[in-house]
Amino acid sequence: MSNFRQVDRETGFLLPPSVDEWLPERHLARFVVEVIERLDLSAMVKAYRGSGSASYHPSVLLGLLVYGYATRVFSSRQLERATYDSVAFRFIAANDHPDHDTIATFRRRFLKEIEGLFVQVLMLAREAGVLKLGTVALDGTKVHANASRHSALSYEHASKLEAQLKAEVKELMALAEAADCADVPDGMSVPEELARREQRLARIAAAKAKIEARAKERFAREQADHEAKMTAREENAKKTGRKPGGRPPQPPQPPTAGPGPKDQVNLTDE
Repeated sequence: MSNFRQVDRETGFLLPPSVDEWLPERHLARFVVEVIERLDLSAMVKAYRGSGSASYHPSVLLGLLVYGYATRVFSSRQLERATYDSVAFRFIAANDHPDHDTIATFRRRFLKEIEGLFVQVLMLAREAGVLKLGTVALDGTKVHANASRHSALSYEHASKLEAQLKAEVKELMALAEAADCADVPDGMSVPEELARREQRLARIAAAKAKIEARAKERFAREQADHEAKMTAREENAKKTGRKPGGRPPQPPQPPTAGPGPKDQVNLTDE
């Protein structure tokens, strides 16, 4: 007898879940959040008027951008969806869900500040001993302290590294802008008319019935064609008096085998 774990998507939590429990301690998303918490975001914070509906804190939006771009998620729509689909992004967003317009507007409004802060994140990661931040490779060469006899060399090396990281951040921002300019819904969400579960189930059932009816129609046509071929084969054998050569036509698969691989149904109104 099969033994499966229970599948239960309906029962709620007895206690509110904690986002802090969702990720392992060594996850990159934790590192990004902790680094950003130590950056000076006062210029961004002061740029908000403080009136109207509450805004998302710059640390949240910056965290989504930094982690997203470091893991090659550039589109604002993809970032928004990731706050639902990805545990790491949900952790960074504190289980909130900034929409794609908010994310794109934040990036464009504070582009220069974000570029500088992003470089700071990468430099801090390198100094902390992180050799890669997502897909962004950091130079692992140790930089000597200023008191060292190699201080001039280390300063030159650090300057080159910073210039390299600035160039890489600019490229990431350009990729993000290009992704947003070309951004269209990518089919990961169901249409508006299928938003509610009851509607989805009804439409799925109707689609399934159509496909099954089409499978029966296909079987009836193929069965009639098969019978016609067999009749012609038998008549030819009677005329010639010889047993037909070759293999007889194969009968079609019965409809109980389910729809054929090419059977489909249009879910939009016909």
